[in-house]
Amino acid sequence: MTYAVVDSPLGPLTLVGTEAGELTGLYMDQQRYRPEPGAFGDRDDSALPAVAEQLDEYFHHGRTTFDVPLHLVGTEFQRLIWTALQDIPYGETTTYGGLAAALGLKPQSARAVGLANGKNPISIIVPCHRLVGSTGSLTGYGGGIERKRALLDHEGGLKLLTR
Repeated sequence: MTYAVVDSPLGPLTLVGTEAGELTGLYMDQQRYRPEPGAFGDRDDSALPAVAEQLDEYFHHGRTTFDVPLHLVGTEFQRLIWTALQDIPYGETTTYGGLAAALGLKPQSARAVGLANGKNPISIIVPCHRLVGSTGSLTGYGGGIERKRALLDHEGGLKLLTR
């Protein structure tokens, strides 16, 4: 494991990856469920250059999708949710219940979707910020509600995707 720290409009972002260059974590400062720095391996700010470049393009040059290799580490259910998050288009949102329905899960699974979403280790690229409450309200976000609002504003505001 190795990690790099890059600047962003949201503050420093810690990028964690495998020796093969797969991204396993993208963390904001003071993010909920952020592992201890010792778990990230050795710091090398030149590591993961494609991730740093694509994030820069997202924040400054209009990139709307990411194509860096990911290594999602979590339970089977968490990986299901994190993979589905990547299908929510740039500039759109859906609800926790809407995502559950899109996956063929029972309506009461919305809470489990929210819990898995909250433990997403690769923020921004796996766009957990695009999930909102049933009324379109901004609910919890591991990086803080102000960052969730900033990401949604960056992507053009709150446009609820109906599924």
